[in-house]
Amino acid sequence: MSGADILIVVATAGEAALLGELGARLVVCGVGPVAAALATQRALLGGPAPALVVSAGIGGAFPGSGLQLGQAALASEMLYGDLGAWDEGEFLPLDALGLSALPEGAGTAAQRAGRFAAWDGGSAFAARAGLAYGPFVTLSSVTGSDEQAAALARRVPGVLIEGMEGAGVAHAAALHGVPCTELRGVSNPVGPRDRSGWQIGPALAAMTAGLAQLTQAVRG
Repeated sequence: MSGADILIVVATAGEAALLGELGARLVVCGVGPVAAALATQRALLGGPAPALVVSAGIGGAFPGSGLQLGQAALASEMLYGDLGAWDEGEFLPLDALGLSALPEGAGTAAQRAGRFAAWDGGSAFAARAGLAYGPFVTLSSVTGSDEQAAALARRVPGVLIEGMEGAGVAHAAALHGVPCTELRGVSNPVGPRDRSGWQIGPALAAMTAGLAQLTQAVRG
C-alpha cells in the first residue's frame, strides 16, 4: 500500500509537523469533536477511501488505567462522553433518551448511542507494539476534578484515555464505512488541571513512535 492509504487526523499544526516523515495523508482539524468530524468528512469526500483513519494526538490517562505519562495507548472504541442529558445528577446517554447519533435506522445500536468500535486489527497490533488497548472517551470540555474523572470511569468501564476529537473522527469514518482508530500519547492524568506536571514532549514522542509502528503495520 502507499502512504495515501492512511489518513491521520490531528488537532494542531504542531502535531502534524512531527508526522511528515510517515508518508501518510495528514489533516489538521482543529480542536473538538465537531471540528474533527467536519475535517474528516471533507478529507474522505475529497480523495480515495483510505485503508485506515487514525485520530491522533495527546490526552489524559484515567486513574486506574495503569498508564504512565509519556506512554501511548490505542483505542478499542471511541465514544462521546458528554452527548446526552443530565437528570438530577445522573447522566443519561443517547440510548437511554431514545435518541440517536445517526439517522434513524442507520448503523449499529452502539453507533446510534455514540459509541464507535475501532479498527478490528487494533487488538493484535496493540499486543505486538506493547500498547495499552481499551476505550477512549471524547469530550467537548475536558475533565477538571477527581469527582468528574471517577464518574466517567464508572460510566465507561476500562476507559483509558480522554481526548477531544476521536469520536468525531470515528463518527465521520463510520458514515463512510472506513475503519478508524485513535492513538494518543499520555500528557497528563485525568482530573484536576495541574499543568506544571504535564509531560507534553514525551507524550508527543510516544504518539509519533506509535504512529510510525501503526503505519508500518497497516502497509504490511
